[in-house]
Amino acid sequence: MKKLNELYPGYPEIPINDIKINSKEVKKGDIFVCTMGVTADRHNFIEEAIANGASAVVVQKNVKCSVPTILVADTNQELPFLASRFYDHPEKELQLIGITGTNGKTTVATIIQDMLGNDRCAYLGTNGLICKNFQESIRNTTPDADRLYKYLKRFVDSGCKILSMETSSEAFYRNRLQNLEFEIGIVTNITEDHLNIHKTIENYVSCKKQLVKQVKETGYSILNGDDKYYEEFRKEANGTILTYGKGKSTLQILEVIPHLKNTQIKVKYQDQNYEIVSPLLGEFNVYNLCSAILALVALHLNFSEILKRISWIHAPSGRVQFLNFGQNYHILLDYAHTPDAFAKIFQLLKQIKEGNIITVTGSAGGREKEKRGPMGKLVLEESDYVIFTMDDPRNEKVEDIINDLVKDSKKTNYEKILDRKEAIHHALDIAQEKDIVLIAGKGTDQYMAVGNEYLPYNDLEVIEDYFKK
Repeated sequence: MKKLNELYPGYPEIPINDIKINSKEVKKGDIFVCTMGVTADRHNFIEEAIANGASAVVVQKNVKCSVPTILVADTNQELPFLASRFYDHPEKELQLIGITGTNGKTTVATIIQDMLGNDRCAYLGTNGLICKNFQESIRNTTPDADRLYKYLKRFVDSGCKILSMETSSEAFYRNRLQNLEFEIGIVTNITEDHLNIHKTIENYVSCKKQLVKQVKETGYSILNGDDKYYEEFRKEANGTILTYGKGKSTLQILEVIPHLKNTQIKVKYQDQNYEIVSPLLGEFNVYNLCSAILALVALHLNFSEILKRISWIHAPSGRVQFLNFGQNYHILLDYAHTPDAFAKIFQLLKQIKEGNIITVTGSAGGREKEKRGPMGKLVLEESDYVIFTMDDPRNEKVEDIINDLVKDSKKTNYEKILDRKEAIHHALDIAQEKDIVLIAGKGTDQYMAVGNEYLPYNDLEVIEDYFKK
């Protein structure tokens, strides 16, 4: 708790319990910040916030209120600075490792936490908040600043010294991270995504670059040397640049040998060759692992010690996660929802498949429609059979989304089952010995976005329910 005059000198000495940007969540004693959303101007909800108990409001327009009103130039830019003051600058107590890229953020962030230990290193991202003392789900990969700094404070209070966090392009676009300095910034890869927000690939890349621009001068930028946009990031990166990839790099990938349960890797570091057995599957995860290894190098751990800690890694839930319920076929749960992610997962499956590949997937509503045709065509070409279903349809009809997915292909090796639970159960019904059932798109999400609601839903629970019955 803080007093208003501690946050804004000259204002009344009244207690402030919390910071809110959603008027419906305001409780007695909160300060309400009228941020500007894509479609919402929160100045329009001041009366509701006050009715719910707001003690003060922060605005960027001249408005008259019945509570103390703080006028600032830009409420979106003010929010992280206010949150930092309110929570006693927790970002200064943590070494921040930011991970950005189209794919791989969750895996890299999780690998880093695994190899450092969750007592020392916290995780924040798609899989929620994770440290030794607690594990909780959150809605956004990178939360708004009012929540973000609250989470940082909780990590500090739990004794964590390092935070491995996913930093989405949308978070940079919304100025959620503008007040942070990163010890380490990692870029995994860049392919087209989220163009519903960024409109162009140039805008998308520009937001991703913001991470390496916010790396401390004494910090490290870790870049994928094989990525199409490597040179653009290198030119703008702060700190010492470390690279990974198959070309000449700080950590060079020499050979990848895939197996069903692990991956053998040969790498070169400081003119010496090393052999690694990784519990993670797929060549894309070799890149993810290498970026994480370099993060520990940047934290000045001994390289031999880092390699020993690879055995500490576990595959993140919902990312290339094979499930075993005693069945005679394979079930693979994955978060793939972009053409690039599907291309990588199918590259792995083609190397290990013995039977058919049966894929259950859909595409999110209210997102870039232009990727649906190419993605659906790829899935149909790489799978023996496909069941198209719902995946966060929001305000679109599921059947319309599926029609977009199949429009670019003449293949007929698919069916439509709109209800996702029915679709998954049907895929498990038809699977034969040694087949691979790929259930893609949702990973371990705890909701299904339908209309304007987030309904409780989880793919893993649906699969578990099938085997219970």
